[in-house]
Parts: sequence; structure tokens; C-alpha cells
Amino acid sequence: MVGFDFNSYQVWFITGSQHLYGEDALRKVAANSKAMVTALNAAKCMPLKLVCKDTVTTPEEISKVIMEANASPSCVGIICWMHTFSPAKMWIDGLKKLQKPMLHLHTQFNMELPFESIDMDFMNLNQSAHGDREFGYICSRLNLPRKIVSGHWSDAGVQQEIASWCRVAAAWENASHLKVARIGDNMREVAVTEGNKVDAQIQFGWAVNGYGIGDVVDFISEVSDAEAEKLVKTYYDLYTVKVSSDADKKSVFEAARQEIGMRAFLESVGAHAFTTTFEDLRGMHQLPGLACQRLMAEGYGFGAEGDWKTAALLRTMKVMAAGLGGVSFMEDYTYDLTPGNELAMGAHMLEVCPSVADAKPTLEVHPLGIGGKADPARLVFNVKAGAGMNVSLVEFGSEFRLIVNEVDVVTPSRALPKLPVARMICRPRPDFKTATREWIECGGAHHTAFTTVLDVSYLFDYARMAGIELDLIS
Repeated sequence: MVGFDFNSYQVWFITGSQHLYGEDALRKVAANSKAMVTALNAAKCMPLKLVCKDTVTTPEEISKVIMEANASPSCVGIICWMHTFSPAKMWIDGLKKLQKPMLHLHTQFNMELPFESIDMDFMNLNQSAHGDREFGYICSRLNLPRKIVSGHWSDAGVQQEIASWCRVAAAWENASHLKVARIGDNMREVAVTEGNKVDAQIQFGWAVNGYGIGDVVDFISEVSDAEAEKLVKTYYDLYTVKVSSDADKKSVFEAARQEIGMRAFLESVGAHAFTTTFEDLRGMHQLPGLACQRLMAEGYGFGAEGDWKTAALLRTMKVMAAGLGGVSFMEDYTYDLTPGNELAMGAHMLEVCPSVADAKPTLEVHPLGIGGKADPARLVFNVKAGAGMNVSLVEFGSEFRLIVNEVDVVTPSRALPKLPVARMICRPRPDFKTATREWIECGGAHHTAFTTVLDVSYLFDYARMAGIELDLIS
């Protein structure tokens, strides 16, 4: 994925103990921790490497490893586990300095009680039930945001919870230096796509800056015919192309020039998220629909009409879902209000990512009726049926809020021959009336980041790391 690689990141596994139980016990603690980390790293769901650090037994050792984690550009978070009892006052100084996300793993090395052989030596060594409660108290006393995962470390569900959190921690780190390029300005008179970019940089680390449409047109104009023709051939290999007239073929050729030029522009400014607006297209042949779709598929975040918050959120969710697919820009458009079978249709003028497609997209050219430019090329498809989720990031003054609605995507009951755009038809949860009423009451936007591969636990972890509220429609 563009600008991201899980191999660049790691999570540190820190085990707490103390010297009360003797050196032999500490050697067993260290060996058990290494065995656990080795097994966790072998789990297929684990997206990045867990690094087993030396067992910490003193306030000085705890502070040292946490400060090293803070300073390491590759460390995106820490996992803490108390194999034995680790007096929590030892952790105060280190936890007060912690700047990385933390997961508290409440587990123990053994799975079952060894009824026949258990003695006090075993109890002293394997007392996570005791030690993790002490550690949990001091975290709560310090009001420290963290994720708590409980259960045996070999359990597939526990491993998946850890893996999901690791994905979010990597996305949080990656987004902390995200650059968002606003190509043109916000759509005139629209409220929800505006916002305070300084507060966003303070809260999330996003650097949101504006660029004139001419800056992008310059890059597009430098694309050679040979480069564009080569990319057009790629289109024919990847998609079912429904283009026949010379005018339509020219639109596809221009779309290829736009894609190449826009990618070069984004690379030149170091941006992995961007916005466009149909009200600012001077110098462009057509609205860059196909280009936006394909750039999203590479991992770029996108927001239409200047919506930089959705662009940044979309990029962050794409990083969470790296290797899994299924994240796109989306907009609530229209409804089917048949009593008892209410449905919502999501789409956009052109820009829905093919990562959520149910089948091979078709490449088509049609009039748009907005923007005043030539008929634009776009990929047309239905979104894959199944569980999905719409996520909106909104701002109220200096306060940011995530709003999440789980949905069930359905296959269209009939063809949509006169709607040549990508589209998603869904049944909002828990029901249409509750979902739409609560979404509006919460101030949810009409633009969303839509996913078919992430669940709400990822967004809860992200909200915790970001220190913002999350409203789940229920």
C-alpha cells in the first residue's frame, strides 16, 4: 500500500515482575514471555512483529523501557502483562511519561489449573490474576487510555483482538504525520466539510494544506501520450471496458493523464490523502472520477468537495485494513422507504473505491450534469453484499467526534441501468428509523468512510488513542 508497510513497525511486549520471588522465578518469567511472543508472532492474523523486551522489576527499568519506546520511530505501541505481582507504584513514573498506545493483556502462561501438582511456588510464579489487577488499578488511577484484552494468549479470539489493536496502533502512528492536500477549496456554502485544521493537527497530527488547481494541472500537462496510452492498456486488462465512441475513448485517455499527473503531484508534496471539488476544475478536461477511484485503491485517502476530515479518516482506515481491502469514500444519497424494508443507497458522483466491489468493475463514460466539463470516465459496480460500516468524523468547535453506523449491504433486487456510478444499497442497523434519527441527532455528515472489512472495535480503539468520543448508532 502506498506510503505504508507493516514491516516498518513493531509493538513492544513488556512483562512486569519483581525480585521478591528470586532469580529462578525471574528466569522462568523471561522464558515464558519469550515463548508467548514467539507464538503470537506466528499467528496468521498478527500484522506486525511483537518484540519481547527484558522483564522489568524496578521503577528505573520501567521508566527506561517506556522512554525508549517513546523515542523509537518503529515502536507503535506497547503490550503490558504482569506475569507475577508487580507493585504498581513502580509503574507510576513510567506510565506518566508514556506517549505510545498501550494494550493491557490480562492472561497467564498456563491455560489450565494443574490440580494434581499446584503448590505455592506455582501460585507465586503464575499470579497474573493478582498482578494484572494491581497494574489495572494504577492505570485507572492515572486515567490512562488503554485497551484491555482478557483470556488465554493462545486463544484465536484473543490473538485477533491483539492483532486488530496492532493494526490501529500502526494506523495511529502513520496518521500522526499524514499530509492532506486540498486541491481547490471547500464546496461553497457547505458546513460539515469545513473545520479547524489547526485543531485537527493538534488532535491527530494531520497537516492539511491547500493547493491551487493549477498546481495539479501543471503535472497533468507534463504526462506524455505514451505514458497515458500505457495506462489505458492497463485499464483494458483490469476492467470490462464499455467504451466505443471516439469522444469516450478521449475521455478515458484524459482520465489516464489525470491519474498519472495527480499521483505525481501527491508524491511531490508527500501527501497520502487529498480532496477535490467539482467547483474548481479550471484547466481539467473532466472531473477526475476514475483517477480518484484508482488512487483510493492504492491506499490514498480521498474526500470530495474539499472534505479533508473524511479524506484523512479514510486514509487512516485504509492503513488499519492494509492487506484486507474494503475501504472507500461514500455518501448517503437516497432511500427506499417501502414499509418494513427500508433501505439506504450510498454512492457519489463518481468516486467510490473499487476495493469494495462485488465483481469486476466496468469502465464507462457518461454525462455528469454537474461541473460543466466533458463526460467523465468512471468505474461502475455494486458493492459486495455483507456486513459493512459507515464512519463519520465531525467537529464541534475544538471537539471531534466519530459517529459509526453498522449496516448490512444487500444485493440490488433489480438492475440499475440508468445509474452509471458505483453504488451501495444497505439496511442500516438496528433499523432504518433508529439509525437515521440517531445519525442526524449526533450531527453525522453526509460523507463517510465506508468499510466491509473492519468492525467497530477498530474504531473504538482508534477513538481511545485519539482521545475523542465515539457514538455508535444502536
